[in-house]
Amino acid sequence: MEFVGTREELRSIYKQPGDGAVRKELRALDSHCRGFISKSPFVLIGSSDGDGNGDVTPKGDKPGFVAILDDNTIAIPDRPGNNRLDTLENLLVNPAVGLLFLIPGMNETLRINGEARITTDQVLRESMAVEGRLPISVIVVKVKAAYMHCAKAFMRSELWKPDTWIDRSTLPTLGTILKDQLALSEPAAETDAWLDEAYKKSLW
Repeated sequence: MEFVGTREELRSIYKQPGDGAVRKELRALDSHCRGFISKSPFVLIGSSDGDGNGDVTPKGDKPGFVAILDDNTIAIPDRPGNNRLDTLENLLVNPAVGLLFLIPGMNETLRINGEARITTDQVLRESMAVEGRLPISVIVVKVKAAYMHCAKAFMRSELWKPDTWIDRSTLPTLGTILKDQLALSEPAAETDAWLDEAYKKSLW
């Protein structure tokens, strides 16, 4: 199997982007970007470490959980998780991030590229509290580029169409998967029960 190795070779395979596709990239958040972020309950964060190893992590909360600090700065709260800290450790050595904001039922998405830093600023964390619980830290992103992404991927996947969704019972539970992958001695149902209880207590 042969692979594409240069930008010139890659560009020879594809058409040139249209004028609109190029010009739509903004250097600051406009009213449409602000509106999208304020209604989005979910964002994917792409990052990489100093060796170029990539990672994508999801962040989700109530719509508008990502704060807009100004036209070039947004803040993403980091809630309790598994403490692997893959994204946060990446940011310490490589601040470049790519964000993809989603709104359920909407096929278009908002993409933001920028540089991110981590803060534990008390005032900012307090402003992002949920049910009295502060985020452990906050990812502050300096926006370098922002633009809307077209609907084709979501239209092809029919992601938001319930009649295309699989029956969840046809897939193993996370407890079953972890039992197999980690060779756990505990029954899968026990792990699932523990996870359900943990979710109830530590979402925020």
